[in-house]
Formats: sequence, structure tokens, C-alpha cells
Amino acid sequence: MNKEPLIEVHHLSKHFPVFRGMVFKRKIGVLKAVDDISFQIFPGETLGLVGESGCGKTTACRVVLQLEPSTAGEVRFQGETITQMAKQELRRLRKRMQIIFQDPFGSLNPRMRVRDIVGEPLSIHGLARGKSEYADRVSGILELVGLNPSMADRYPHEFSGGQRQRIGIARALVLNPDFLVCDEPVSALDVSIQAQIINLLAELQERLGLTYLFVAHDLAVVRHISHRVAVMYLGEIVEIADRDELYLRPQHPYTKALLSAVPIPDPLIEQKRKHCIISGEVPSLMETPKGCKFHPRCPIAEEVCRNLRPTLKEINGNGHRVACHLV
Repeated sequence: MNKEPLIEVHHLSKHFPVFRGMVFKRKIGVLKAVDDISFQIFPGETLGLVGESGCGKTTACRVVLQLEPSTAGEVRFQGETITQMAKQELRRLRKRMQIIFQDPFGSLNPRMRVRDIVGEPLSIHGLARGKSEYADRVSGILELVGLNPSMADRYPHEFSGGQRQRIGIARALVLNPDFLVCDEPVSALDVSIQAQIINLLAELQERLGLTYLFVAHDLAVVRHISHRVAVMYLGEIVEIADRDELYLRPQHPYTKALLSAVPIPDPLIEQKRKHCIISGEVPSLMETPKGCKFHPRCPIAEEVCRNLRPTLKEINGNGHRVACHLV
């Protein structure tokens, strides 16, 4: 694997001001959707991003791609800082950074034929010379993702959920990008279809040398496709490690609780293994706890956890980093 990262994220934050009132609006607080996160993604690898709903995963993805401006911090693509780029400069890089959305129907224009949905990026960036090359590239990319090119004149509602997600993948790949953000691309699909899409993404990565930031709730899916995994809680990354290291030797109490909630398809092992139970509710992103954000729900929290925010620290020399005072 190349030692130079393709994506570098340094102390990235995204805060949304919250207002009250219809006419005379007044600011009542700040919602810290992403709060000082840092990570790297290397060429050809997949970084999995997991966490509860509302922890900031999707916002982090959108800020990394600069679909949302960041509040603080920076994002670098191949060493080039993109967080302060002008729109025209950023547009130049759009060809190399694409996204696959969660909803395979809502992300497709219902009034456009598949040929135009997939080919629109070619028109926007002026990459097709004439109708013949346009049609050839659209047909080729549809075939690459497992769709019959003869379906190109159909509308999105004429396809199944799995086929629609393949259309979304084709649209993202038609510009030959280097980096793809997969924002929960299988969560809206049936389990049997999920496996097909995951296998397709893995095959495309190997064939095209793609780099993924893969967001998901299903920890089994993340383990299957990811090389490294980052765990988010309330806008922060609390643990990041190689896939097998994280699943076999989790260190943060929150990661342990997440993994213990994944059922094992063996009743004897399931009956004997220890479960980590988290008490309480997830705090509001507008009123995050002082110190470690997880301490109100943590079974091993101590006084230092209530007063001092932990930072990600490496614990064993192989890239396994944890944000916990007690590890």
C-alpha cells in the first residue's frame, strides 16, 4: 500500500447554529455535528466509518467532499488543501471525488432516463466528444456495474432497489474517480441484495484501484469490506484501527458495546459470551457533556473522564488509536 495518503483530514469540525423564532430569529445554541476529527485514507484502501444514527457520519462525509463547508480544520486530497478552495478550483477536483448516496431512489431524478442520469456528469465536465462517445461510455459503465445497456432508456421507477443503487454507482464511476464516499449504500436494500452490492463494490475497487470511505450501521458489512475502521460517537472519532485488530481487540468501552450487540450465529457461543450494556440515552449534540462525551453512559468512567476530554492516542505501535483515559 502506498505510504502517501490520498485523503488527509486534520481537526475537522462542522457546527450548525440553531435559531428560535419565525420572524425575530435568535441564536439559541450550536449543534456540533462533527467535532475535531482527524484521519487518513491511503490509495486503494477502504476506511469504514461506524456509529449510532445521528453521530455525524454523513455530515463528516459531506464535509470531506466539501459538499458542506467546514467550520474548522482542513481536508487534503493528494496533499492539496481543498477546504479553502474557490468553487472553480473545487469543480476541477469533482471528477476525482464522487459519492454514492444512501437512498437509491431519492438520489435519482425520476424524470430522467437512466442514460441521462449516468451520462450527465460527462456533459457537465465536457468529457464526451459527440453523441457516439457519450452513448459508448454510458453503455460501458452500465455493463461494468452489472446492468444491461439496453435498459438505458428506462426511468428509475422501472428498476428494483438493487438495480437503482447500481445506477447510482454507475453515475459515480462514469468520471473515473480516484475516491468514492459510500454513504450507507446498502442500508435501504434487502439483505440478499446487500451482499451483491458489497461484492460489486469490492470487485470494482480491486479492478479500478478505487479508494473508499464507507459508512454503515451494520458492523458485519463494515468488517467484510473495510481495511481499517473508525468508530464515531457524538461527532468524535473514539477509536480507529485495522479491521481485525478492532474486531478482535476493541479498547474503547463504546466500541466494545457496539460489537457485543452483534449476534453470533452459534447459540452456545452467544450464551457464554459477555455482553457490554450501555445505560442511558445519547446526549444532544447541542448539549454535549464536559470531558469525555461518553462518560455519562460509560460503565468504567472515573473523575478524570468527567473533566478532561481525551485525545486519540496510539496504544500498540500498529496504528490502533483510542480516545480514552483508561486505556
